[in-house]
Amino acid sequence: MKNKDLFIIAAIASTIVFSAVLLPRLAWAEPIPIPNINLNVGQSENPAQVVDSIKLLVLLTILSLIPAILLMMTSFTRIVIVLSFLRNALGTQQTPPNQVLIGLALFLTVFIMKPVYNDLNEQALKPYLANQITQEEAQNRAAGPLKEFMLKQTRESDLALFIGVAKAQKPQNRNDVPLHLVIPAFIISELKTSFQMGFLIYIPFLVIDAVVASTLMSMGMFMLPPAMFSLPFKLLLFVMVDGWYLVVKSLVESFH
Repeated sequence: MKNKDLFIIAAIASTIVFSAVLLPRLAWAEPIPIPNINLNVGQSENPAQVVDSIKLLVLLTILSLIPAILLMMTSFTRIVIVLSFLRNALGTQQTPPNQVLIGLALFLTVFIMKPVYNDLNEQALKPYLANQITQEEAQNRAAGPLKEFMLKQTRESDLALFIGVAKAQKPQNRNDVPLHLVIPAFIISELKTSFQMGFLIYIPFLVIDAVVASTLMSMGMFMLPPAMFSLPFKLLLFVMVDGWYLVVKSLVESFH
């Protein structure tokens, strides 16, 4: 008998065994218990339970806003844009991959923002959880460290733009500017700063591309892509000058 016939006979035999032996057992087997989940909202006579429920609701709300806070009110925007410019200047396509760049940007953001988080925790979060201050007072205290950090990185022209567009009263000093005007001014200032740093990163690699392209043209190699020849030289330059150290050092020091 051929192997194909043996395979067919084995398949038929296994089907018969499954139908004669296993199916009756599965039919008489006990059903798998499924947990029952109930969500009930009832009245409470204890004020402490209401306060705890409100705290849980506030915590869930804050957690839902963490991505926007992390992206727009911290150093993450500048870091991730500069790292993206660096990868494009090197011409390495997807190396390092996006996951690595975003992970590096997140850890650098945590490192840079740690003093701000410590002030926020000591001034707002701990007193609020200890029932020493109200929710509104906790929000006002939490806005202080964040606004102070953003104002240090915000240009006066960007801040004046949103104050003029909103037709708000001219503040006596920078600390009197409302938070809803500081945030957009901080974002566009970060975009401008990151593009300036990206331009400076591009210059040495652009010189290498121009030199390689002119050399290939002088040798009559018009059909060869210059990027293929310039990439090893750009990587060599980046490694020799310890590029990652310089880029990360510049990013961290730009916030101090």
